Amino acid sequence: MIKNLKTNIEKLMNDEKGQGAAEYILLFGGVIVIAIAALFIYKSYFGNGTSDLNASKDVNEVRNMVKQ
Repeated sequence: MIKNLKTNIEKLMNDEKGQGAAEYILLFGGVIVIAIAALFIYKSYFGNGTSDLNASKDVNEVRNMVKQ
C-alpha cells in the first residue's frame, strides 16, 4: 500500500503534460501586456482624432516623392 502511494506520488511529480499549456498561457499574457503598454504609449495617435495621420494625404506625398 505504501509502495503504491510512493510510486503514485513519484509519477505525479514527474508528470509534465500540463507544462506546455502553462508556458503558452504565460507567453500569451506577456504579449497582451506588451500590446497594452504600446497602446498607452501611442494613445495620442488613436484617441483624440487630432493627430496628423491622414492616409490619403500620406499616400499622395509618397507618390509625389517617388515621381521626383
